[in-house]
Amino acid sequence: MSKLLVSVTSAEEALLALAGGADIIDMKNPAEGALGALPLSVVSEAVAAVDGRRITSATTGDLPMQPELVCDAVMQMASTGVDIIKVGFFGSELENTHCITALQPLIGQHKLTVVAVLMADQSPVFSILPLLCKAGFWGVMLDTAGKDGRSLLSHLPLEALQAFLEMAKDMHTGLAGSLRIENIEELIKMKPSYIGVRGAVCVGFDRMAKLCESRVSMLSVVLYNCNKSVESADLA
Repeated sequence: MSKLLVSVTSAEEALLALAGGADIIDMKNPAEGALGALPLSVVSEAVAAVDGRRITSATTGDLPMQPELVCDAVMQMASTGVDIIKVGFFGSELENTHCITALQPLIGQHKLTVVAVLMADQSPVFSILPLLCKAGFWGVMLDTAGKDGRSLLSHLPLEALQAFLEMAKDMHTGLAGSLRIENIEELIKMKPSYIGVRGAVCVGFDRMAKLCESRVSMLSVVLYNCNKSVESADLA
């Protein structure tokens, strides 16, 4: 069954997401870009508030693809106690490869759970997926760098998303990027490990606005029903 990842900006929002039924509570600062990082102290507070009742994740920021910079950001975020660390890959294939290679020993030595985030609106190169798997990445997801209202499906057709999920089958997979309910109903059929949202569960569908518990709850129910429909279709 696909799980629901909800991005939050504070411990207060983390508790709202928890109450609304989110499966993964993701700490992110939408004011700082697609994967804007929150201060480490805020992430630590949110992790403490969730207190192990849900999986937590956090983004390391929209960073240039410089191995030392990316590795430092990952280790700093690991100090918060968050379960999953999300790293955005914004560079060329060569730059991304250098960062993956640099992260591999850290993942193994410190037993880190790391997710690579590829940007659907920046011509993502799926050929790096086997390298991510070999380096020990727990998962990989697709998101959008530009937050202009266009969804993930505006940038990649369903066929490309299906190919991504099939290539990444040995890792946990996520789909995100200005998704609305109608998008989610379509994407669940592809069985990603999780669906990520922010704007869809905020007041006025504005990712910069406050999280709305009732919208998280509604989306959680939608996701549950979609998962059940997929299961029923598989058994038919």
